[in-house]
Formats: sequence, structure tokens, C-alpha cells
Amino acid sequence: MNCIIIDDEPLARAEMQSQIHEVSQLEILGKFSNAPAAIEFLKTNEVDLIFLDIEMPLVTGLEFAEILPKQTLIIFTTAYSQYALKSYELEAVDYLLKPIDKQRLEKAIGKAVLYKELLSRDTLKNTVESNTADFLFIKADRRYYKINFSEIKFIEGLKDYVVIHTQTQKLITAMNLKTIHQKISEDIFLRVSKSYVVNINFIDSFDNHNVYINDAEIPLGEVYKSAFFTRYSGGSLNLEN
Repeated sequence: MNCIIIDDEPLARAEMQSQIHEVSQLEILGKFSNAPAAIEFLKTNEVDLIFLDIEMPLVTGLEFAEILPKQTLIIFTTAYSQYALKSYELEAVDYLLKPIDKQRLEKAIGKAVLYKELLSRDTLKNTVESNTADFLFIKADRRYYKINFSEIKFIEGLKDYVVIHTQTQKLITAMNLKTIHQKISEDIFLRVSKSYVVNINFIDSFDNHNVYINDAEIPLGEVYKSAFFTRYSGGSLNLEN
């Protein structure tokens, strides 16, 4: 799996290159100080993953992410936490705050490698065949998988697909998040952002910005925040702070 680094700070590019080499086997095809230079590179090179800074001259990382090919994965790298929610709306694999922790970087790269593998399979044929009040059937790899709603921890939007995270596996299927949300039980599933639906029975904790399920940190969108707090806490908590 290959990658490129885009950051307007030379020291940040060098540090990212060093850290990537320390924690992974990713092939770094190039480093760029701005998005237009990277755009020219992408015209003649296929890139799997981009480590992308946000606040850059000429074109911001968020603007650049909106024009990237569907198959290109993104990990945002920035010193500013306020862009986190927007980054997930752009279906980024992860969002890393500078200075970047090596373990956090390794985890993000591992997630990107997994999603690249999932997307490289014949997922266009993966479909939700039917559903009941308690489970749905997904056809994938010429097999039918029965997925009990009680086993689904959360569902994540990724490009033109959704990744269903269960207790034992991850399944990817060609469907948008809104459509699959309509097929699953509203009693236990809540939409918490543009890119995530969660099973409330698996929530370990939450705050004003995120929902935590096992080691997954799931962003809580402003549009969905009030409904989530009301539904999950019954309005019994003071969440102003």
C-alpha cells in the first residue's frame, strides 16, 4: 500500500515521513507542500492513502479532500481540533492531532490498510438481500451472512459503501448510510453523525463531541447531538459544559 504526505511545513513533512517508516510498511511515493502540486502528481500516479494537513495556502486540505478520487483514502493531520467533525463528514479514515502520537498513527494506518483491503474486494456485488425486525442478510463473496442487529456495534459510511462493525467481523457493502439505517431497528440504532450509526447497547461512554464503543472514537455531529442526548440519557444529564 502506498501513500503521499501533504503539509506546508517542511519539518512536519519530514517528521511524518519518519514516523510512517517507524510504524508501518507503507511506501511513500512523495511529499508535497501544497494541494495543487499533489493534484499534478495524482494525474499520473495512483495513490492509496494521503496524509493531509488542513490549514494550507492556495487550497485547504478540506477543499482538496472534496475533489479526490473515490478510491483514495485520507488521514487528516492537523494542529486544530475544530476540523474533526468536518473531516469525518468527508469520510476520512482518521483525524490525527499534532504532535502526532506514534501509537495513534499506527492505529490509523492499520485502519486504512484494512479498509483498502475491504474496498479491493468484489464489494460491488455485496448487497443487503432482506431484513426482518431482528436481523438482515448480506450477500458477500457468493455467501449470505445473517447479521443479527444485537451483534452490530456500529455502522460506518466509507465512500460509496458502509462498513458494518459486528462483535466478530467487519463487512462492507455497496449502500449508503441513510439506506441501511432505514433497514435496521430504530429501537437500538441511532444516527450520531453524517458517517456513523451506533447501537446504543454497545456505547461505553460519551461526551459533548464523541461516542466511545470499545476502542472506537465516533464523532458526534451537531445536527444529531440534541436527539442523541435526549434519547440516550433521557434528558437527565447537564451537558452544557
